Amino acid sequence: MRLKKILRELITASVERARETGQLAFETLPAFDVETPRQADHGDLATNLALVLAKQAKLPPRKVAEAIINNLAAPEGMLDKVEMAGPGFINFFIADAFWYQVIIEIERVGRTYGDSDLGAGQKVQVEFVSANPTGPLHIGHGRGAALGDALANLLAATGHEVVREYYINDVGNQIMTLGKSLYFRLRELRGEVIEFPEDGYQGGYMKDLARKYLAEGRPVVPIPAQEDDLKELGRYAGDVILDEIKQDLDDFGVSFDTWFSETELYRQGLVERSFALLKEHDYLYEADGALWFRATAFGDEKDRVVRRSNEAFTYFASDIAYHLYKFQQGYNLVVDIWGADHHGYVPRLQAAVQALGCEGQLKVILVQLVSLLRAGEPVAMTTRGGTFVTLREVIDEVGKDAARFIFLTRRPDAQLEFDLEVAKQQSSDNPVYYVQYAHARLASVFRQAEAQALNLTESDFALFPLLTAPEELTILKMLANYPELVEGAARNLEPHRITYCLTELAAQLHSYYYKHRFISEDANLSRARLWLVRGVKTVLAHGLQILGVEAPETM
Repeated sequence: MRLKKILRELITASVERARETGQLAFETLPAFDVETPRQADHGDLATNLALVLAKQAKLPPRKVAEAIINNLAAPEGMLDKVEMAGPGFINFFIADAFWYQVIIEIERVGRTYGDSDLGAGQKVQVEFVSANPTGPLHIGHGRGAALGDALANLLAATGHEVVREYYINDVGNQIMTLGKSLYFRLRELRGEVIEFPEDGYQGGYMKDLARKYLAEGRPVVPIPAQEDDLKELGRYAGDVILDEIKQDLDDFGVSFDTWFSETELYRQGLVERSFALLKEHDYLYEADGALWFRATAFGDEKDRVVRRSNEAFTYFASDIAYHLYKFQQGYNLVVDIWGADHHGYVPRLQAAVQALGCEGQLKVILVQLVSLLRAGEPVAMTTRGGTFVTLREVIDEVGKDAARFIFLTRRPDAQLEFDLEVAKQQSSDNPVYYVQYAHARLASVFRQAEAQALNLTESDFALFPLLTAPEELTILKMLANYPELVEGAARNLEPHRITYCLTELAAQLHSYYYKHRFISEDANLSRARLWLVRGVKTVLAHGLQILGVEAPETM
């Protein structure tokens, strides 16, 4: 039930009638809000249309509101009352009986309740994780993975055509550094006393890679190693690490439609193609032997080098070419999910996208750090230092579902504390357990109903007026608002709104369960309540599916 949409259409029709009858005069209907008031005594929904239309109508807002109310033609039984409030707000009180329709709608559409065609015809790419193949995924990557996958699920549920992509940064110094790190670990395993390079990747995984290399009987690397030897070692290590990354993501419930290698940008000549396009519009120039992009022309703080004086391309050059490639695939929107440490990089990339003629088609979401608590002490994370906590460790300790849900309990731009002990608890303190248990609890209720031959039929719809308890009306309203909440989350690219909604719905369900018996001696009331909570079960399952979390039948 999209009640805001229904009411918006009724309000629009009312204003048009008022104009046709000469009660209001205006040229263009302005944008207006239909929102849930913060205070319950202000109604179920409210609009500010009278205030934003008053200037055009050349009337006081309250006079405009009066005209809107007088011309409102709502379906019979929909509105309990309509009130004017304050300087001209209009508050709408929905009749209790009208909310019962949401149960019928959920029954009609089933598991797709909450889906929509909001994004029909829109092609969206979500690029996320994209960690360099120089070390295992850490807990911060896990937060980005949960966000990207849930966002892709959310956009797909709202009718968008979604492509998930992982960008493999396999060109540049980090691959040489990786090869050099493996080279020194191989020498160490042969019994040499070495001085490991300070800029090397020092994590224990490098020693594991060296053991794997030797166990596979691969060629002995000469001492001293040549540049080609280090490159070959770097490619080997990168491939092994990438395979492990893929396995970790698979176990985390994350899959990608495409894995795009930076090497392909150069193989396909995409860097040169992007340069040619920018040169056509005079956005590139040479100075001090280097090639520069005029980023200041688009609001960046300074121009940026794309090719150094030694003819080496910068990472920025690759990113320009990569985003040109993305937009050539016909995406209406490209979403990049990055770590918060990239915040200074966003303006230059947005400048490049604008120069390429794709302004407004790129959205960058920055994901703040995760603070992991272990024994009350924060655990430092650094890929090179080797003191990080891997995503694999978190999955093994708390499970995929708990990790994904907790990662999505806050906005991505807010820092997150991840308490391992809470994530393992079977209590209301553990948010994922709280929501999953609500779904499992309802599954148990329906097994009891089946055992007692309490079979639900459409003839039970006449029993819905028995649902008069305050908790029942609250739940009905939450179920009715769910489809529009999903659409709002998709428009704003904010899957954490689903997490909030499910947590609140689970809280209402648990409270309702403790106060009222779902199955009692009153067969009619039992059937009415079973219909209501079947709707809750459907919405819980739908939301958990978006988050990539299991909706268990038993716990």
